Amino acid sequence: MRRRWQRLSILKFLKSKYVIAYLASFLMFIVSILFGIAVGSVAVPVTDIFPIILSPLLHLSFTHDIDPMYIDIVYQIRLPRVLLAGFVGASLAIAGAAFQGLLRNPLADPYILGVSSGASVGAVSTLFFNITLPLLGLYTLPILSISAAFITIMLVLFFARQVESTMRVETIILTGIIFNSFLGAFISLIIALSGDQLSDIIGWLLGSVSMRGWKYIAIILPFFMVGSLLLLANSKELNAMSFGEERAHYLGVDVQRRKLIVLTAGSTLTGAAVAVSGAIGFVGLVIPHLTRLLWGPDHTHLLPLSILTGSSFLILADLVSRTIISPQLLPIGVITALIGAPVFALILMRKRKTSKGGASC
Repeated sequence: MRRRWQRLSILKFLKSKYVIAYLASFLMFIVSILFGIAVGSVAVPVTDIFPIILSPLLHLSFTHDIDPMYIDIVYQIRLPRVLLAGFVGASLAIAGAAFQGLLRNPLADPYILGVSSGASVGAVSTLFFNITLPLLGLYTLPILSISAAFITIMLVLFFARQVESTMRVETIILTGIIFNSFLGAFISLIIALSGDQLSDIIGWLLGSVSMRGWKYIAIILPFFMVGSLLLLANSKELNAMSFGEERAHYLGVDVQRRKLIVLTAGSTLTGAAVAVSGAIGFVGLVIPHLTRLLWGPDHTHLLPLSILTGSSFLILADLVSRTIISPQLLPIGVITALIGAPVFALILMRKRKTSKGGASC
């Protein structure tokens, strides 16, 4: 009986729209990786990319006839850059999807809620004061960045509750914007005092995955794995909470515990992403919203699809940032802001029209 039920579940899934969703998202992901590696000041033939990548993975040599220059470009520059952009985009996108589901608002994301600014304060302070914690070493920057991100979201929720005990979503978002402004002023103070470190800090704040190398992938990877797995494990609870905390409670969800897990995981992902790439806005806002519009609000599928789409988006955004005014590099945060700000305005207008339509009914 159990096998029959499993067979029916698989057949039901294969007939659903999510098969197309995963195939399209995965294809876009692979294509973006290939473009990210192949395109640049020196073009790498697409036919050479797979042999170069597969050789060490399979412990075989497929690179006898490939120019050594291409091998160096792929391993030392392009591949780590593409992978880092992918991890950062995936982290911000799944965190944004979780925050939007938890707060039941498409305008919620790590950037607007102040989480990114909190992570930026933690990271900039670490760079400015040259802090290295004992035993942590390389992981000092992400740990402090994540801690600052988590403290920020906790403070946002605390002050939102003080303002309004019901903690309406609008109140949380407005509180997040206030914290965003305050933390932005703190970052500006550090910039004003930075002196010789000015160009490094400003370049970091604008967002970039350029010349980071493999060690930055080693930094973000464990936090990405832990944060993503926590959110994916709570996808059904996010579905329940998207209908309201009271209804989720009646459905048997431990709302406060699950909320804390989601906020912790989202802050972990955001803090780690900000630590390795700087503050890159709008990814956590735009990608989950568009994914939800295309494939629906079920977090069981929305979260993994956001990972694939967010990863692809930031890889392509990075490709544009390094080729649009080549040989100069444009910060990746500029590209995401140019795309994200208009989309944010459209989301806001659409939400306002929807609310007016509901009011008139």
